[in-house]
Amino acid sequence: MKDDTQETGRRRPYFQYAVFALAALLVLSLGLVLIPREPSPPAVPPFSEQARASAFADSLTLRAAGLDLEGAARATAPAPQAAALARVVTLLTVQAQALMLPADAAGDPALDGAATDAATALATVPSPSTTADFAAALQASGAQRLQDAVTADGGMARLLAGAGTAQLLAAEDLASATGLALAPLRGAGSSSPASPGPTTPFTASAATSCASEAAVADASTGADLGSAFASAVAGELELVYAYQAALTRIDSGSAAPASDFLARHRVLRGEAEAMGRSLCAAVPLRQPGYALSQAFLANPAAGLGTLEAGTLPVLGDVVALSEGREREWALVALQSAARRSVYWGASPGPVPGMVLDEALLPPLPEPVSTPGPSTTSASPPGNS
Repeated sequence: MKDDTQETGRRRPYFQYAVFALAALLVLSLGLVLIPREPSPPAVPPFSEQARASAFADSLTLRAAGLDLEGAARATAPAPQAAALARVVTLLTVQAQALMLPADAAGDPALDGAATDAATALATVPSPSTTADFAAALQASGAQRLQDAVTADGGMARLLAGAGTAQLLAAEDLASATGLALAPLRGAGSSSPASPGPTTPFTASAATSCASEAAVADASTGADLGSAFASAVAGELELVYAYQAALTRIDSGSAAPASDFLARHRVLRGEAEAMGRSLCAAVPLRQPGYALSQAFLANPAAGLGTLEAGTLPVLGDVVALSEGREREWALVALQSAARRSVYWGASPGPVPGMVLDEALLPPLPEPVSTPGPSTTSASPPGNS
């Protein structure tokens, strides 16, 4: 009997230890379950979204600075400078609306200020305080948008290319109105409308052979791009004829630039034809002539501006559908056409290459002040 009691006494501590160990294990397990798991880092947004957010932030930063400068210029600056600042503010307002996501526009109005502050923090250009700094920052923003357009996805590439082109033109317009000199962009060629930058030669020898008509039908993306190039060729053919007809009717001061533009269009036509054939597209045949309206014959300069501006949406299609070498060609061609449009007094719009209905754009998350119609700079014939 005594031995059984001693044996029971020896077993009791082991039982207690087991109970305590089990309780500790349960507490530890519950603690691990109740402790919230550390959230995983957010996924990195795609490049196109990063480029859009940066462009949107830069437009807000520049617009805020432009509003301040415009308010001061109304009382102290010459009328041309104040008008140029007003045009830039209007341009940046429309571009910010086009770059803003629909979800941002549908957000809680109470959070609009915070959303604007967060977007502005992504800006890549500093907030300028003088007109000279403002023009330089606008030029830098335009160059960044065009650089991002090289690798962005289709539709976003078109939007960035148009916004960047318009910002470069607006910076040059502001510099001209205020007597400032903009520093040349790194890696850019001449800033004249005839040669906005070097182009990569593309000849028929570089075109690939088409295997068969069936292969073309299967390549839907290539067929779309080929159609865009075919439209670009048609526009270039008409412009070549229009410049030939206009040279005998425009004033002597515009004859030399028009001759340069004619030579440029002949080069663009050949390049577009070669790239279209490389995509197995049916390139339009060269026509012996085109019907020119009486309005064109009465005012060839205005008619050339209208025709140049009409090619911008087609070139925007090429930007959106292409990549690599073809997109680089389209970006240079888009800038060149926008500059020529401005030279002849036509407006390329707030986003050259896109047809925007500004009435359908969402309002900005702050009071919008639009001092005038949304047009970029327009110089009379003879001024570059």
